[in-house]
Amino acid sequence: MRVLVQRAKRGSVRVDQKTVGDIGPGLVLLVGIHQEDTEADVRFCAEKVAHLRIFEDSSAKMNESVLDQGGSVLSISQFTLYGDCKKGRRPNFMRAAKPEKAKLLYERFNSYLRELGLVVETGEFGAMMEVELINDGPVTILVESE
Repeated sequence: MRVLVQRAKRGSVRVDQKTVGDIGPGLVLLVGIHQEDTEADVRFCAEKVAHLRIFEDSSAKMNESVLDQGGSVLSISQFTLYGDCKKGRRPNFMRAAKPEKAKLLYERFNSYLRELGLVVETGEFGAMMEVELINDGPVTILVESE
């Protein structure tokens, strides 16, 4: 599993010109599910993301998590995180999970984040989405379960 974590001042996602998810300060997550991912991978990544200390404390050091800050999460499914560009010019997505499995694990990931106490907004799985964010820092971290 791969989660591209972006610290954001705000983020939103639109489907068919309609806003379906919108957050203030927090994290924008691009979430990719690998074909061999399991519930354990999902739980690991959710725990890691929720407790990742990438927000500044009162001393301007990155010592606080999104939970500590009371921030929100915008979670976007993103199978293209498993695009392999080693050969040719067209990415190969064979390592990405099939949609049925990916949707199930993506939804479990978001549920785990909610169970940890986070407010989670999402895009629409499988839809063409317009994602907008103001990256704060910028701070962008790749979390992987592999």
